[in-house]
Amino acid sequence: MTLADFFTSGRIVDIAIALALLEGLGVALYRWRTGRGPALRPFLVNLAAGLCLMLALRAALVGAGWGWVAAALVGSLLAHGADLAWRWRVGDKRPPSALTG
Repeated sequence: MTLADFFTSGRIVDIAIALALLEGLGVALYRWRTGRGPALRPFLVNLAAGLCLMLALRAALVGAGWGWVAAALVGSLLAHGADLAWRWRVGDKRPPSALTG
């Protein structure tokens, strides 16, 4: 298998997805065992957005129908929207003077 085949077959994306899932599992286990690290809900929603983008890339690389690419992109948009809504609701608690530098 050539390097070009490795990319066009989508295997490179499969590896990236596997590593992202391992990262998510590692962060979740660390948080569960220590109570430290990022809050899980926003972390997992952000991770889902990235995974959906990777799925869209994989679908495009392997020549899947446009519907699969579109569905993965919509999934990423929804996860990103959920992440943004959470961040907006939580907000930045610093005083406005601290935000301008």
